[in-house]
Amino acid sequence: RQSSVPDTKVPPWSRVHQHHTTQAPDERRQRHGDPCRRRAHAGRHRPGRRLRPARRRARRPGAPAGCTLAGGAGDHAGLGYVVRAIGGALARAALGDHASRPFFVTRAYGLPTWTTPETMVLCASYSGDTEETLACYESAGALGAKRTVVTTGGRLAEMARADGVPVIPLPAGFEPRAAVAYMIVAALEVAALCGAGPRLTSEIDVAASHTEQLVAEWGPDAPEDSLAKEIARGLYGTTPVIAGAGLTTPIAYRWKTQINENAKQMAFASELPELDHNELIGWEGAPGNGRFSAVFLDDSDAHPRVKARMELTEQMIAGNAAACFRLETRGQTSIERVVSLVLLGDLVSIYLAALHGVDPGPVKALDELKAALAKR
Repeated sequence: RQSSVPDTKVPPWSRVHQHHTTQAPDERRQRHGDPCRRRAHAGRHRPGRRLRPARRRARRPGAPAGCTLAGGAGDHAGLGYVVRAIGGALARAALGDHASRPFFVTRAYGLPTWTTPETMVLCASYSGDTEETLACYESAGALGAKRTVVTTGGRLAEMARADGVPVIPLPAGFEPRAAVAYMIVAALEVAALCGAGPRLTSEIDVAASHTEQLVAEWGPDAPEDSLAKEIARGLYGTTPVIAGAGLTTPIAYRWKTQINENAKQMAFASELPELDHNELIGWEGAPGNGRFSAVFLDDSDAHPRVKARMELTEQMIAGNAAACFRLETRGQTSIERVVSLVLLGDLVSIYLAALHGVDPGPVKALDELKAALAKR
């Protein structure tokens, strides 16, 4: 739901192309295609098509003979399940109240102090060379914890296969952030195999079908007034602040990082109800600090008081925000609801890239940082 969108007499498309061409935007769009459609196709954001094959890959790990997920992860994770992976927090949100063991997501170099040999540790890195994941893998080994690996290859796959640790192979050729569906499903499957939660096979299949329907509604071939494109127009030229609560908290963070990487712009993520204890005051000075926009990610199954807070907070800051949106998850199950807003955020970030006239693919600064760290 959109509460306010800045009125602009000049269409965003014309601003996108001013520094690229002297042609009128409509003429350029006719010749070269809608920038949103072109960028989104280039980004290959089709998570629905990846949920089912991701589940099949998770159940068919490419580990040495005799070493399968059932053997490596089949024992119950008596003291918890630790995930070091892109999408780990999204998987935890998708599991929701069905978790039967503590489900901890780490983004650090080490593991929680309570990690023991009875803990299952899932180490996931798309490239297989993420140094934090490698450090967690080694820490888990030193503690004697059970391990499973998700990767396309790299050093992580080499170490795992040498140690006889199950490896779930990922398809190569994606940007790591575009493989999030594979990561989510792998984390859910391993959670089921180690006793941290139930198997969600049917829910994943339904979510895949639901996502394809949403792609038709929001994707690059959707009408110009589709929700994702309208949100991108509203956020264009602003610094987005995305707020979530409960199930949508990690989705808000996903929106932030996708806008950072794909649209090459600043964005921030917040969480309710904590936002109402501090950040709410900051919005009073927002107009004097730049153009900030707000996106509230609501959930159909959220706590009634959280819903009340989100509605009231939106009303209070709307006057100080360049644009303000409140969006609700779509779907029945938790995984459907998670994936629905993940998809929407991914598409919005791609459309923002189109509006900025930037390629969403390259992440030059990240590559430069990794190269510099490798020399230390």
